[in-house]
Amino acid sequence: MVEVYCSTFFRGDVSIMKKYGLPLIILLMSILYIFFIPSDQVAIKTLFKLIPMMLIIGYAYLHMPYSKTRIHYMMLTGLFFCMLGDGLIIWWFEFGLAAFLIGHLFYMMGFFTRWKFSVIRFACIVPIAVYSFFIGKELIAALQLNGQESLIIPVLAYITVISLMLWSAIMTGNLWAIAGSILFVISDSILSWNMFVSDISYSDVLIMTTYYSAQFLIARSIAAFQGSNRYSSARHFPVN
Repeated sequence: MVEVYCSTFFRGDVSIMKKYGLPLIILLMSILYIFFIPSDQVAIKTLFKLIPMMLIIGYAYLHMPYSKTRIHYMMLTGLFFCMLGDGLIIWWFEFGLAAFLIGHLFYMMGFFTRWKFSVIRFACIVPIAVYSFFIGKELIAALQLNGQESLIIPVLAYITVISLMLWSAIMTGNLWAIAGSILFVISDSILSWNMFVSDISYSDVLIMTTYYSAQFLIARSIAAFQGSNRYSSARHFPVN
């Protein structure tokens, strides 16, 4: 009886920690990095930038179902490469961009394994393409003006991949994945516009709040992907 009680109590503690404790720690560490860590200490800044992502990866792992499939491992791998990108982009922009691109490819490949066709969701490729064309056009003009032509191809490749990642998330019908992917696009749009086109007020805060929120929601989406095929259940938009 005592063993059963202790086991039940322990499982309850783990469940509470997973549901409330870890998200709260992620939130607090994100706030600490965004608002309190000085930017002039680059090594310390890098370390504290990575801590929320390490916690988010742990959160994602804890929410993986007992019967894991390819999408779950792809999502974890995508989170890992994005964490690498977080560290690398501070020191070497091109390497950081490449790491993020690889992370998006893993997200995209995972999402496409859970394709749920819907006319409305499929048609979302049109506004995504229009927005990507606008951002790409402005960035190319800015890069040419600034004499950074060598970045044009990498930036265009990144825009293409993240746009397809967003569309693939929408095609899953998973609301967590969709919301996270939209925030990811917003975060990177602010970052690229601020870096290459023109300054945006409070850009650091806007970039990192949307970024950490995006990664947390994508990590949370893992729990909604159950079963072993693309037709498994997940919270989704109505199919038309």
